[in-house]
Amino acid sequence: MIKGYKCFNEDFTNRYGFKFSVGKIYITDSHVKFRSRGFHFCKNLEDTFRYFDAFNLKIKICEVVGSGNIATYSDEYYGYYDMYSCEKLEIKHELNRKEIIDYGLSLDYTKVSRFIQGLKLTKEEIDKFKQRYKNYINVIQAIEYYQENKLYVYERKI
Repeated sequence: MIKGYKCFNEDFTNRYGFKFSVGKIYITDSHVKFRSRGFHFCKNLEDTFRYFDAFNLKIKICEVVGSGNIATYSDEYYGYYDMYSCEKLEIKHELNRKEIIDYGLSLDYTKVSRFIQGLKLTKEEIDKFKQRYKNYINVIQAIEYYQENKLYVYERKI
């Protein structure tokens, strides 16, 4: 049994149109393989943004529990860790916006940039992240670049 997170479209469908509901358990009868069969989820919330464009689309994020046969995938090269495909998936709880933002604010400064790149923040939320990570220039630069559209932040100085 592994706890994690899963993103959905606003109508609780996945990328393939399969409809989910909070509180339900889904079971597949096919052989589980990552990227092809089974129910997919991520251990880290910020990794779900690899599969859903939470920056431009309205999405739902839920806490889930995967069990049964589980295929694991880790893509350390791109900085994504512990992604799963499972035989049995329980949709436990839909996170509200405050829970999602609190999760991001709880991240270590080395992990928060993926969160900032993946989810469009409000002005008030940006201010909270800037205050929380004010001593970490790489986080402040990520906020300025991805959230405030200050494209010059990463320009090479000559």
